[in-house]
Amino acid sequence: MKMNRIIVEAVLAGKSQSQIAKQYGISQPRVSQLMARWRHGGWPALEHQSRKPHSNPRTTPTAITTRILQLREELAKSGCDNGAQSIAHALARENLHVPANSTIWRILKNAGRITPQPKKRPRISYIRFQADLPNECWQSDFTHYRLTNGSDTEILLWLDDHSRYLLRATAHARVTGKTVLHEFRNAITEHGEPSSTLTDNGFVFTTRTKNAHNAFETELLNRGIQQKNGRPGHPQTQGKVERLNQTLKQWLKAQQQPATINELQQLLEGFSNYYNTQRHHRSLNNHATPHQAYTARNKAQPHTSTNNSWRIREDKVGKNGKVTLRRAGRWHDIGLGTEHAGTRIKMLINNLNVTVINTETGEILRELTINPDTDYQPRGIKPGPKKGTPRQGGMPKGYTFKPKKI
Repeated sequence: MKMNRIIVEAVLAGKSQSQIAKQYGISQPRVSQLMARWRHGGWPALEHQSRKPHSNPRTTPTAITTRILQLREELAKSGCDNGAQSIAHALARENLHVPANSTIWRILKNAGRITPQPKKRPRISYIRFQADLPNECWQSDFTHYRLTNGSDTEILLWLDDHSRYLLRATAHARVTGKTVLHEFRNAITEHGEPSSTLTDNGFVFTTRTKNAHNAFETELLNRGIQQKNGRPGHPQTQGKVERLNQTLKQWLKAQQQPATINELQQLLEGFSNYYNTQRHHRSLNNHATPHQAYTARNKAQPHTSTNNSWRIREDKVGKNGKVTLRRAGRWHDIGLGTEHAGTRIKMLINNLNVTVINTETGEILRELTINPDTDYQPRGIKPGPKKGTPRQGGMPKGYTFKPKKI
């Protein structure tokens, strides 16, 4: 309205531009500009004009914007990560223009495809630890999965700490200590020995709280592999494999639910291929895939030094003259003889080598090497014949011949 009055004053009243500028408190060039706009376009030209440019060369092309929204839906339906970075890698695989991650995020936000999470802890606040070399540390854990018939299964995972490479993913009716040992050996056959392992304190991984070693722990000792266990109630220590569990379950949720363990195993093999070779990991240098990171450097190896650590166990000889020892998840009966029944003893244990000592006298009652294939460890003394049994070539030992009276 003010601009209309300025034109009226200038045209009808015949005032000069400097007089009008002084009257309305604006500059004389501004009055000249308004007069020019009026002469060129009339009264409509005096309406407010947007300063937005007619075109912006930095605007993301419509086709790319459309494809970004399509990829968001496609990745989500397939159970894959569908954030800005994952979409960027998908665009690159299709040889399309790849905007900045912030641009992709803004496109998703403007389209209502992102739910704000203001209370989510920022990633920069986390302190991450990562092994320097492949095979320097393997993390392991297992998670539950239900089949279509309602039966519960367990999935055992082995993950390389340095590269996030998924070494093995296997489905089982139940994960036991024997399962862990078997799959660990299979992983070694395929990928070589690790320098160390990191797991929680589940009994399938460790029985140190029971003053004994299970089969997995014994295998690590024999191979010179360091065993590390997270603090109880603190799963963040095994955070990489815990995060893998979430990624796996998200992916499985998008697939057709399997009816058998064999079908589940086939899905796990498909997931391993996707996770290792197609999914770029944000925590790796240059957002490489786990396979690229795992094969980029030489692998670490176990310590070659022989394990010379001894452990001591106190016990009491049973009435049957035996003591028991749990090793590698198996109980072994060590024969000492009934003459030592009730004797307090100490066992010095180093892997398969055991020394049994009388606690009171210090006498060595027995030294032996455990035969891991048998439960009973005999003293090596062959038992004599039962009483009253004739010996070859004569009467039983201690038998006195008494002729019958006639």
